[in-house]
Amino acid sequence: MITIIDYGCGNVKAFVNVFNRFNIPVVVANSKEQVRKASSIILPGVGAFDFVMKTFNESGLRDIVENKVLVEKTPVLGICAGMQILADSSEEGKEKGLSWIKGNVRLFDTSKIPYVTKVPHMGWNQISPNDSQLFIKIEDNSRFYFVHSYYFEVAEESNSIAKSIYGLEFTSAVRNNNIFGVQFHPEKSHNNGIQLLLNFSKI
Repeated sequence: MITIIDYGCGNVKAFVNVFNRFNIPVVVANSKEQVRKASSIILPGVGAFDFVMKTFNESGLRDIVENKVLVEKTPVLGICAGMQILADSSEEGKEKGLSWIKGNVRLFDTSKIPYVTKVPHMGWNQISPNDSQLFIKIEDNSRFYFVHSYYFEVAEESNSIAKSIYGLEFTSAVRNNNIFGVQFHPEKSHNNGIQLLLNFSKI
C-alpha cells in the first residue's frame, strides 16, 4: 500500500489522483496505525524548511515513519521540501533535518552566477538522471516542474541520482538505499512525473 504522509505540508490529493488513475492502492495517512501498514511512503513538503520540519515533528508521526524507513527499510520518496528535510540542515532555517541523507540545503547564490538569474527557480527544467529504478523509461534531459530557492548539497556524491542546471549544476534527486528524494514536483510534471511515481510504486 502506497502511503502518503498527511502532516499538513503538501498537496496529497494530487498524488492520490495519479495512483487512482492507474488503480494502484493508496492511502492518505495521518495516524500511526495507517503508517504502520505502509509498503512504501511518500513524504510531500511545501513551505520553508523550519516550518516543514516543525510541522512534521509535531504531527506525532515522525517516530513511526522513521521506524518504517530506517528499521524496516520501507521505500520512501521525499518531494520538494520533503526532499530537503532529508538533509542534516538548511541555510533557510535553524531546525535540524532528518539526516537520512548526509548533506546540507543551500540557497542559490546569484552573486556567483555570471548572468542574471532569478530566485526562486520556478518552471520547467531538464534533469540528467543516473538511477536505474526511479527513472525507468525517463530519458536524459527530460523536463520536470520546479519551484524552489534552495537545493540539496549532498555530502557523498554517490547519493546524487539526478542533476539539473540553474546557473550552476545542482542535485535534483537523491538516494540512500531505500530513501529517495526529488526537488521537482512529479505531480505537476505531466507524463514524466507520472512515470516517476509509477516507477516508485514498483520499488
